[in-house]
Amino acid sequence: MLDWTDRHERYFLRLISAQAVFYTEMVTTGALIHGDRQRFLDFDQTEHPLALQLGGSNPAELVQCVRMAEDYGYDEVNLNVGCPSDRVQSGMFGACLMAEPQRVADCVAEMQAASNLPVTVKHRIGIDENDSIEELFRFVETVAEAGCKTFIVHARKAWLKGLSPKENRDVPPLRYDAVYQLKQAMPQLEIIINGGINTLQDAQLQLQHVDGVMMGREIYHNPYILAQVDQQFYHSSQEIPSRFEIIEAFLPYVETQLEQGTRLHAMSRHILGLFNGLPGAKKWRRHISENATREGAGVEVLQQALACVAEADTGQRQSDAPASMSAADRSGC
Repeated sequence: MLDWTDRHERYFLRLISAQAVFYTEMVTTGALIHGDRQRFLDFDQTEHPLALQLGGSNPAELVQCVRMAEDYGYDEVNLNVGCPSDRVQSGMFGACLMAEPQRVADCVAEMQAASNLPVTVKHRIGIDENDSIEELFRFVETVAEAGCKTFIVHARKAWLKGLSPKENRDVPPLRYDAVYQLKQAMPQLEIIINGGINTLQDAQLQLQHVDGVMMGREIYHNPYILAQVDQQFYHSSQEIPSRFEIIEAFLPYVETQLEQGTRLHAMSRHILGLFNGLPGAKKWRRHISENATREGAGVEVLQQALACVAEADTGQRQSDAPASMSAADRSGC
């Protein structure tokens, strides 16, 4: 989820679900050690529970980064051994590390020794021709012996040669059965499944076989899926927020960020899918896309887009629109 699950996206999603565990975009050890550390590590306290996802294979560098994560107050550090891009292969991190389970184990062992944070691993079910159940088991067993107790498994293998990162998300077939077998063989481990899970109904079915579910791109494109997560999976009694309430709660954050120099587009790009499937969704997306990139664009762009949605439906969604919305806010649809 590089360039997607940044702090603005996570703050927005936290307004929808208070309890789902969120993961940062993958950050390389080099970016943290030599780059703008604050840019990558800063987050709002409302984002908890929050895991920092790292890319790297040098134990000493990973130790430095896990200590940073602890200092900043993260709840978990996740080592990414699943990203298949050429860039991460050349840097010796991501999915290519599945070919070196002992190296991953050494990294995990040193990271855990350096911090009190739980260290988890995200990986594929295999790479290239090395995709047998036996090889998957060997990888997980080796890393588990180093102390890792939680594995997030993308139920596809990765082709490191011949497929682009985008194709690697779709072309290799999903093999949920391989993840189920892993859980059956190692019941003492927490196994979380990832890949191709697009509804909460699908997630509920997966929990018959594994301990948890990770959803990524579907949540990004249809964020309101998260609205029922707390009630269905965490037994929360809190009311489910409406889409209008979510945006109203997001506006103060947007105003604060604008005052600090953040451009509106950096935040608004993450909320385009909120009204997907509802009357006015196209107007919502178009109004934001056409206006948020303009110089000096402010919260009025989002207020006007919200009015577009309300006016598209004369029924219940019209009555849900904030009573304080002015005539000026309703312009531009």
